[in-house]
Amino acid sequence: MNLGGKVAVVTGASRGIGRSVAVTLAELDAHVVVNYAGSADAAEETAALVRGFGVQALVIQADVSDQEQVNNMMQKVLQEFGRIDILVNNAGITRDNLLPRMREQDWDAVMNTNLKGAYHCAKAVLRPMLKARRGRIINISSVVALAGNSGQSNYAAAKAGLIGFTKSLAKEFGSRNITVNAVAPGYIATDMTADLSDESKAQLLSTVPLGRLGVPEDVAAAVAFLAGERAGYITGHVIVVDGGMAM
Repeated sequence: MNLGGKVAVVTGASRGIGRSVAVTLAELDAHVVVNYAGSADAAEETAALVRGFGVQALVIQADVSDQEQVNNMMQKVLQEFGRIDILVNNAGITRDNLLPRMREQDWDAVMNTNLKGAYHCAKAVLRPMLKARRGRIINISSVVALAGNSGQSNYAAAKAGLIGFTKSLAKEFGSRNITVNAVAPGYIATDMTADLSDESKAQLLSTVPLGRLGVPEDVAAAVAFLAGERAGYITGHVIVVDGGMAM
């Protein structure tokens, strides 16, 4: 599972699942690019945790929904490290509402960050990966992509799109030793779920055979496996990390 010398770009790495992924990859000796959109302080906190494992952390602000910002970010990474081995498309937002009440700008915002952002980032890293004839792209989807969820039609559509995107890229670039996989978390204890009422949490737990909400480290472990050499013959797949909820 050692990733010594590899360079990983993790989008949306300032908190939650993204932070845990960044720290876990650093623990395996990967240098980590900590991407964030809004909170510089939170991103620096992630970077400090990464550096605690004796590897390098490069903090870069970039809105993944903007191709120019993404291209500039990847250029900075190449200037600093000369390579990009792993891309984790984790950046995501929610703008929940029932469809009749959902504003078009909320639909577009979720699509542009959660789905189009992955397109921007994957497109930007493919050139150095193709040149190196190896790479790992891991897209963070959601069980909502598989089962749907009331009030989240935009989020579910974007995350389902990531699965189709994953499978298509896996077929396009498998011959170049670039694997593309997705991880679909269930209900994970992050800032996004912290505001749920006790009643809502109890209802969610009743649907999870393991009887607990997941933690970001559960997702990070799956990402770390897919990023490593032991997953070199796995591509185009979705690993569901949900405690059995979507069986």
